[in-house]
Order: sequence, then C-alpha cells, then structure tokens
Amino acid sequence: MYNILKRVFTAIFPKKTLFRIEPYFRKCYAFFKKGTQHFCSVCNFKTSSFERLPNADLLCPNCGSLSRDRRLWKLIAEKYLRSNIQILDFSPSRSLFRKWKKVSNIKHIASDLSGDFIADVSYDITQIPEKDAQFDLIICYHILEHVVDDIKAMSELFRVLKPNGTVLIQTPFKDGEIYEDYAITSESERLIHFGQEDHVRIYSVDGLKKRLESVGFSIIVNQYKKEEYLGFSNEIILVAKK
Repeated sequence: MYNILKRVFTAIFPKKTLFRIEPYFRKCYAFFKKGTQHFCSVCNFKTSSFERLPNADLLCPNCGSLSRDRRLWKLIAEKYLRSNIQILDFSPSRSLFRKWKKVSNIKHIASDLSGDFIADVSYDITQIPEKDAQFDLIICYHILEHVVDDIKAMSELFRVLKPNGTVLIQTPFKDGEIYEDYAITSESERLIHFGQEDHVRIYSVDGLKKRLESVGFSIIVNQYKKEEYLGFSNEIILVAKK
C-alpha cells in the first residue's frame, strides 16, 4: 500500500510541494501503523512494522527515515551531539534535515546539489566555500561515489574540518578493489556498472580507507549488525579523524 501511495503522490505533486506536505501525509498514514514491535530513533515513533521498500530497506511510516538514517542519528545523538557544535551535512535525508532543524544551540548547514533533498545551500564538495577548520562534524553519506574527483573532495573535507573533528562516511561497498572507469559516462551504462545512474565508482572498504588516509585522515572502520526492533541493517561506517 505504501509504495502505491508514494507513486500516486509523486505523480500528482511537484517535488517542492511534495516536500512541504509530506510530513502531514505521513502523520495520517502512520496513525494506522501504531504498535510496539518497532521503534524509530529519529522521530521516536513506535510502530507495528516498518515499510519494506522494493530494495528491501525499511522505512519509518511516520517520518520516512531509512535504516541508515536511524542508525546515523542514534550514533550522532550518543557520541557527537553537543551545544555549539558546527555541522556540515551533505544531502541529508528529509527526515534527518527536519530533525536537525529542531535541535537548538547548534549550527547545522545542509548542502545539496542534486535538488532531491532539502538543503540550506548548494556546495560543490570539491570546492567548499567555507574557511579552513570550520566544522566539528561533517556527514558525508552516499556522496563520494557520485564525485569524479573524489580525492579533491576528500582534501576539501579535511581542510574545512577542525582539528580533532570527525567525518562520518558511508558509500556502497564491494569486495576486492575500487571499481571505476571514467570512460563510462551514460546513465544506462553507469547503472549497469556501478548500480545507479549517477554513480561513477564502487568503493571497496580498504580502497576508500586508503584514499582518505592519502589526504591526511586517520580512519576507523566500524561494522554494525542488523537490529530488528530499531530497523537497523548490516552497515559499515568509516570514521575519519583529523
């Protein structure tokens, strides 16, 4: 039912209008999904079940968070969130953008170039228009696989991060070596080779770690297990420190 409603609303409403009214539609839908079997760490909603998407990811019926959003917010709330922290967030999910804007005594800047997300600014990650050592925390989730000059992007992340600051990084991963071929430029070919029309590579965990280390970061690779109650999946998150 959820996936059918999503297709209908997406066909009817322009993207900006849909973004604006989406929370109200979700609240109405979530009324019928209340329960105690699962809990969303983003919106604190207790539900009988998460919505299973075509890619098998689990979506919160109340706020629209995905499994990676829920784990990310839990990690941030437990380890990084504090008063006066300065955060740069690349293409956050709409659920997390709305969550951030309810948190007081922080400076949160959301950036997006694609137009598929809600954001404050549109920064090119390879040329971030911020001064050196500006941010305590940078969130770079599912961004670097879209960027041709990823080393330049990594260098910019290092530049604008404060000493002892943290970048949380996630991308799709594969075994073996990084797979990239800049001769592949069409959307149809990128879909075949990289799994999505706007991806330019598939990282391996070790390959991404080495590239981040090459620009100065120290890297910790954290692996997390699936968790049913909170709707978490098996995940790998790289923690980059300056």
